[in-house]
Amino acid sequence: MREKKLVVAISSRALFNLDDSHAIFETQGREAFCRYQIEHEDEILEPGYGFALVKKLLALNDSSPDDPLVEIILLSQNSADTGLRIFNSIAHYQLKIIRAAFTSGASPYGYIPAFGAHLFLSANADDVAKALSAGFAAATILCGPSMTDHSGQLRIAFDGDSVLFSDESERIYQQRGLDVFTENERNEAKKPLPGGPFKDFLSALHHIQTQFDPQASPIRTALVTARAAPAHERVVRTLRAWGIRIDEALFLGGIAKGAFLKAFGADIFFDDQKGHCESAAQHVAAAHVPHGIVNQKE
Repeated sequence: MREKKLVVAISSRALFNLDDSHAIFETQGREAFCRYQIEHEDEILEPGYGFALVKKLLALNDSSPDDPLVEIILLSQNSADTGLRIFNSIAHYQLKIIRAAFTSGASPYGYIPAFGAHLFLSANADDVAKALSAGFAAATILCGPSMTDHSGQLRIAFDGDSVLFSDESERIYQQRGLDVFTENERNEAKKPLPGGPFKDFLSALHHIQTQFDPQASPIRTALVTARAAPAHERVVRTLRAWGIRIDEALFLGGIAKGAFLKAFGADIFFDDQKGHCESAAQHVAAAHVPHGIVNQKE
């Protein structure tokens, strides 16, 4: 069994389109929702926003079927009874997902450490917030891919501050402005930034990358940040101190990220600012990380 397998947990509403049944839950209650799911359990669900990403993650195992690089875990607020429809759909699409937790309405985030998950993707913003507060990488997936799968390579893009890194510097920017932020980053250039909620997830991706020739890696990562020179130096030195490779780094100085994410071909982009996610979602799949000072203001 592989020691450092990448484990990603995903909710049923992020994996499949459960809008119809969720609307029944919201308007008619749990009993009506349960009846609906059982009555329709032989009907295959349409893919949800996270489906294409899960397919690409599982495809990483094609090179090592007996010792998988990645495992996908289902974390669902469905009951085991209503969850039959979910597993019927998983079987239909031939997704190799064998482990799951069905919590009958309770938030499932408590099972993240038990499964050893590096990331939790959900359509439920409350569950994501709870997972982040407990110290786990988590994001609310806001949209699905807007382009066809142009590459077999898995491409993941991250914002920097409050995602890969702590919000320590972001706090200075939000509270004291760009000039003070820039001066601080210049002065602290050789002091690595503290890790943010997605550091361990990036590290797990990097571990998979190290098992391949860099020119033939099945994963490509990018940092897409509003930072600009001279605030770039601290980021570069931080990643070097962590011993983590990032394949592309875009320092955009505050201009919109969407076109750059499209050019990179991101399968998913993680950002702490919902506005940035909504802008990016016009081009690529985006997921909101409700962490740090920007989200405390809301």
